[in-house]
Amino acid sequence: MSGRGLDAIDRLVELLSKLPGIGKKSAGRLAYHILDADPGYSRMLAAELAALHSAIRRCSRCGSYTEVDPCSVCSDPGRDGSILCVVERPQDIRVIEESREFRGRFHVLGGLIAPLEGVGPDKLTIGRLLSRIRHEGVKEVILALNPTVEGDTTALYIGKVLRDTDAEVTRLASGLPVGGDLEYTDRLTLARSFRGRVRL
Repeated sequence: MSGRGLDAIDRLVELLSKLPGIGKKSAGRLAYHILDADPGYSRMLAAELAALHSAIRRCSRCGSYTEVDPCSVCSDPGRDGSILCVVERPQDIRVIEESREFRGRFHVLGGLIAPLEGVGPDKLTIGRLLSRIRHEGVKEVILALNPTVEGDTTALYIGKVLRDTDAEVTRLASGLPVGGDLEYTDRLTLARSFRGRVRL
């Protein structure tokens, strides 16, 4: 194989290894899998990646990723609008939806308070959350944040901000391990966490 071909593989491995959870070895396996696959697959994958940012946008209500605004959850009349589940990232919504335990609506913060990384409350959508609570008849806010230092700090801050509203603030409880991540939590554990949520 020519040096030029190796350069292309090296560049692809470098790009793939920047994905979360993908090291150099995994990136190499993916690169060779793509190379061994039918060229049509590579073209389809490249086209989907190229169109991703133009096809997907943020929902104007909850902040999740969607092709149609508002998203399918926000526009579903069967959802309970009085319960709002607050998550850090859009991908957390997918995890919670797969548990089939929650039938309310969502709000994406866009991160967690992390002063050492320069992320303060003003960088998150807490103001928008407060507005939704006041104008959408929200009675309960469930904080589905990862049980980390940043998650705890953010939960305490939101609890303080929402103290003057009529909404009860709860947080997912039993089942989620300290230092864990919602993305890697199994369905049963997540379901138990919802059922065992506690008032903040």
